[in-house]
Amino acid sequence: MDTAVALVKSYLQANGFFTVTEYPILEVVAEESPRTVTDIDVLAIRFPGAGGIGSDATTGGLRIPPDPKLDLDESVIEVIIGEVKEGAAVLNKAARDPDVLLAVLRRFGQMNTDVADGLVTDLVNTGVALHPAGIRIRLAVFATKPPTRRNVRYEWISIGDIAMWLQAQVHENWDRIKTIQSKDPALSFMILFEKASRGED
Repeated sequence: MDTAVALVKSYLQANGFFTVTEYPILEVVAEESPRTVTDIDVLAIRFPGAGGIGSDATTGGLRIPPDPKLDLDESVIEVIIGEVKEGAAVLNKAARDPDVLLAVLRRFGQMNTDVADGLVTDLVNTGVALHPAGIRIRLAVFATKPPTRRNVRYEWISIGDIAMWLQAQVHENWDRIKTIQSKDPALSFMILFEKASRGED
């Protein structure tokens, strides 16, 4: 997994999202074998209130307030279709393709054709769509630099801000986080960095 994608994955998970990374979109042409049209860097879904329940109990977990930059709405299910860029926050042409977006939406479940078509139209035109069942779907680019154009039809979040937010959470919640045996490469690095800066074993 790409380092930047791993960092975004860790960030979204820390904010209560379930994530799928590098999701392939396939196309079958006539009798030929399927081919990959594009990979979506990050698909993420979050249910209201997700992120753990603060408790002093042994298995109570750790409650980390979501990053305000995500502008989460706790009254809806949040879905993010995300690209990750080491450079300017530019959304790939394929990620704005209605057929690709339709395939991504079907990844989350079957839906009425009229509803799906309306969601795709809204995503292409504005970068945001609201499913009648109370699901907000957003196009987002996580990048090291801002978009090259002023008016873009998607959200962008700085990878630098993501790294600083994650490191701040590790630092502020060190008493609990230091006990984690993480296989997540980005989070593991953050934990190692904090441990080293404190001079701990």
